[in-house]
Amino acid sequence: MTDDTIPPFSFPAVHAKKVTAAFDGGRLTSNGGVMLLAMAERRLGLADNLARVFPDRRDPTRVVHSLVDMFRARMFAICCGYEDADDLDHLRSDPAFKLACGRLPDTGRDLCSQPTLSRLENAPRLRDVIRLTYTLVDAWMDSYPREPASVTLDIDDTCDVVHGHQQLSLFNAHYDERCFLPIHVYDTEKSRPVAVVLRPGKTPGGVEVRAHLRRLVRHIRTRWHNTQITFRGDGHYARPEAMAWCETNGIDYIFGLSGTKPLARKVDEVADDIRTRRAIENLPVLRGYTETRRHKAKSWDRERRTVARIEAAMLGLDIRFVVTSLDVGSAEWIYDSLYCARGQAENLIKLHKTQLASDRTSCRSALANQVRLVLHTAAYWLMLTVRDAIPKARELATAEFATLRLRLLKLAARVVETTSRIRLAFAAACPEADLICGLPGALLPLGP
Repeated sequence: MTDDTIPPFSFPAVHAKKVTAAFDGGRLTSNGGVMLLAMAERRLGLADNLARVFPDRRDPTRVVHSLVDMFRARMFAICCGYEDADDLDHLRSDPAFKLACGRLPDTGRDLCSQPTLSRLENAPRLRDVIRLTYTLVDAWMDSYPREPASVTLDIDDTCDVVHGHQQLSLFNAHYDERCFLPIHVYDTEKSRPVAVVLRPGKTPGGVEVRAHLRRLVRHIRTRWHNTQITFRGDGHYARPEAMAWCETNGIDYIFGLSGTKPLARKVDEVADDIRTRRAIENLPVLRGYTETRRHKAKSWDRERRTVARIEAAMLGLDIRFVVTSLDVGSAEWIYDSLYCARGQAENLIKLHKTQLASDRTSCRSALANQVRLVLHTAAYWLMLTVRDAIPKARELATAEFATLRLRLLKLAARVVETTSRIRLAFAAACPEADLICGLPGALLPLGP
């Protein structure tokens, strides 16, 4: 198939030979690696699970595109860098995308277009959206072969700038933007997303934080009854309501804590010692740790363990605090090994936002924007599954999603459909040919 409406064009001559070009290469695709995503999706069963909790209120006699096909097309497009539903107007006839969605590349019906996807995003009601969000929590739990003894969940929010007066958008003075502040929860040790919840563009209060933790833990406990759960977050999650709820329900926590004068006085002696030793030994930086198990702020109903990291440098003294329900471990281990590990969650949020464009929440309706967050998180799962299938000795086993997209997904291929088979002809010079050959076997569905 050729497009005769686009005229041929030329490039500068090379070695006195004229260089011409035209869009007449036939049934080619620039997304040949999308078949890897198709295998990852079928291994996880994400599209089927999302469709199962998504009520289809359309007239069955007029349905052309199933919910599963629409979910797959949208997730595959996001993974390949097409974050807008508008892109499906062009991708709907792409032979590789059609093949990945289970349709014949030449004779099969084209995929859905942008208006169909927009109706999909705006169709669900509140309870439907809640069920969609919990489907991703189930996907996280399904990723474990058995109930784990313990998990540490990092909770954080991120600025999602809006351009208009969408529902839940507010002006945030800290970011100097009108925005959402969606909450992200990750199992950072495994780089796996747990939940993403759209919320207004303001810092969450104690009652709201408690509500999010309660709902998430309640859902986890429906399947994991004995797993010890630890929440980890920065300073604005150290709310008395949230900490009291965790302590009542056997949930551990470690949160950053804002320094106050009463708290600073409790570590003055250690801070003075560290500052003096740094000056005497003429060191550029000297770090030390201390703790108090009897700190009680005015809004707290009990005393709690508070750990301080004290760092003396030539420019002055820097003290950071964390509050935790954990009784074991030294102050240094609590801060350096446990609390500071939450920094990896911020890198995962960057993957989610900058490389999968999860901040493209431009719908008017808050429910539609939450559906978008669900779809982008599902795309995250597909990329993560492909990466996990790569042998650990390969450099791509730890690559970011943008690198995986460039090296494994955005591949030129000729798609040939004959009577008896469909053939994908990749470029002979593909640099990752040996890796791509082995990935389909690694992505086969797991046995029952």
